[in-house]
Amino acid sequence: MTKDTPPKPASDQEHSTSSPNQNRYQQLFHHLAQFGQEHVFGFWDELNDAQRNELIEQLTQLDLHSIEQLFQNSDNAPSIPTDPNSFGEPDGFALNDPRPRFTRDEAIAAGETVLRDGAVGVVLVAGGQGTRLGFSHPKGMYPIGPLSAATLFEILLTKVQAVAKRYGTSVPVYIMTSPATYDETVEFLEENKRFGFLADDLFVFCQGTMPAVDIETGKLLLSTKHSLSLSPDGHGGMLSALDHTGAFEHMCARGIKQLFYMQIDNPLVDVAAVDAIGYHVLSNAGATTMVIRKYDPLEKVGNVAVVDGKTQIVEYSDLPDEVAQLRREDGSLVLWAGNVAVHVWDVSFLRDTAATDTGLPFHYAHKKIPYVDEQGNTIQPAEPNGLKFERFIFDLLPSAQQAILVEVDRKEYFAPLKNPSGAPTDSPEAVRSQMTALHRAWLEAAGVFVAEGVTVEIQPSFASTAEEVANKVDSTTRFVQDYILK
Repeated sequence: MTKDTPPKPASDQEHSTSSPNQNRYQQLFHHLAQFGQEHVFGFWDELNDAQRNELIEQLTQLDLHSIEQLFQNSDNAPSIPTDPNSFGEPDGFALNDPRPRFTRDEAIAAGETVLRDGAVGVVLVAGGQGTRLGFSHPKGMYPIGPLSAATLFEILLTKVQAVAKRYGTSVPVYIMTSPATYDETVEFLEENKRFGFLADDLFVFCQGTMPAVDIETGKLLLSTKHSLSLSPDGHGGMLSALDHTGAFEHMCARGIKQLFYMQIDNPLVDVAAVDAIGYHVLSNAGATTMVIRKYDPLEKVGNVAVVDGKTQIVEYSDLPDEVAQLRREDGSLVLWAGNVAVHVWDVSFLRDTAATDTGLPFHYAHKKIPYVDEQGNTIQPAEPNGLKFERFIFDLLPSAQQAILVEVDRKEYFAPLKNPSGAPTDSPEAVRSQMTALHRAWLEAAGVFVAEGVTVEIQPSFASTAEEVANKVDSTTRFVQDYILK
């Protein structure tokens, strides 16, 4: 028996005719053997029909040639230059810029036009589970409202509804889930009557997955005897997912030309921000990135920078300290812009990129990945034993003909929920505190006295900006107890 000859499973030896599963098994075994991956069928004769189907379906989806190439190139990942002269500040619009190319009023006018024309959609990346938060559901279901306990989904989707109402249009939302969150997300949205969205205004789709491989051999890792170790392909997987799920066609039919991108963990996002959309349109940009001004040169955020003539985001862990600390003559940082994972994309740019053979590059992550060994035992490794592959959506920036940044105030727009209760940063308590502080500031700017220590919350259906609060709140109100405006 040669390597390319599959062993006949014991449970199939008594059958005189081949089953559909057995035929697919034979075909897949030969294909896998060409790449040295036939070991994944090591427990085939122990599996029932449902388990065999699951394994076959997973294997059928794999591009083994690409996986082999990724593994072979894992030691040749692109490196970041160490020469400070290779770095520069990207084009864009900073807060308090005395001489902007376009004024904020001009940007708002341009943004309002495309919003009223119904040319803006929103993509909400919601593939993560709340495991890190100690929450056994999709993160979007986490109750974060300081008084209302409104979920992240409710807050962000209600903001979209408020934008649509403000501009007399509809704003479709494209929600990207992962395989682990898709079913529960759909069920949750239906239970809540899609938070008022019409069926055609809420497009839920699922990102792809990538298998993990052994860090030394490139062999596919099994999580069980009948399942590969699979994980979501990163937020950059949005590009191919929009393509193969029909979302791009839906956008085309709806006349969507700009796509506002946000992630599920930040309830302070200025959803479909009219000024950012306006700057994007006026600049003829393919990509616009919202940024905050870094507190510290070594702050742990992605750095938006021009590297060798191309705008890109450099992870803080990849940026040499001497480059991070570059300063101008006035003492300000050269690389001052921190990524907050909020973008505006030109839909035609996304579609053109999705149609290319190269698309987005994969990044490599060395992880401790539980796996099933040759004897069928589940091994919990003490050290990183596997490679995971994922794509990042911000890797689109260098290929955009024009990429710009727009600075926002972190106190007003950035409160990511990442860590469990009690953590020093990005915890539920920190997020709620920042939400309350912002809403308190809106009320006080409208002439409302809020007693010290009082918790306040303003729902997006009532107001999403200080200006809207000022127009709606009775400024003669003297005192606010625990307060929620609905």
